[in-house]
Amino acid sequence: MKKRWISRRKNIGAIGIGTMIVFIAMVLVAGIAASVLIQTSSKLQRQAMTTGQQTTGEVATGVEVYNVEGHVDGSTIDKLAIIVRARAGSNPIDLSTTVLQLSNSTIKCVLSYDSSQFATSPSSSGLFSTDVFNLTASEFGIIVLEDADGSCQNTSPVINHGDKIALTVNVSAAFGGLPVRTYVWGQVMPEEGAPGIISFTTPASYVYDVYQLQ
Repeated sequence: MKKRWISRRKNIGAIGIGTMIVFIAMVLVAGIAASVLIQTSSKLQRQAMTTGQQTTGEVATGVEVYNVEGHVDGSTIDKLAIIVRARAGSNPIDLSTTVLQLSNSTIKCVLSYDSSQFATSPSSSGLFSTDVFNLTASEFGIIVLEDADGSCQNTSPVINHGDKIALTVNVSAAFGGLPVRTYVWGQVMPEEGAPGIISFTTPASYVYDVYQLQ
């Protein structure tokens, strides 16, 4: 009887150790699973926040084309001033990374910012007398019309709420001038956010030197 009791006690000890091993293994597995879940949830949270911020920026940010004016030389428009501002609630917009697209339905031009063609204000002789129209067909310049906080500078032309900027285009270089009854369309495309839409038809005849086109 004594030998049988000792044998049973040994079996009970072996079972207890096995149970403990299984329990420890379960705790370790549960800990690893919890760690993976925490890491995954943290990653998803960061990704959701980033996506939300980017979506908000895309929806709220953008350029608004406030006005388009053209200068007449002879029988064609030779210069354009596209006046833009940031949309309401928009993040700051860097015009040095902005792309301007223009087409007269025959030629399409894609223009980028030329930092050498920058003016802090219009010329006293008039907007189109400002020395920022010495441009090729693939470039646009900038005239600062309103910038209370001084954010729009030559090397970093950033616009925000309240700023008004004229993007200058040498139409003679881009299209050889715009004759009467010419339909022109395009976009001012910032790095982030909604583009500003350009759409106008030149007048049926040119009587004045300057026209508001849009």
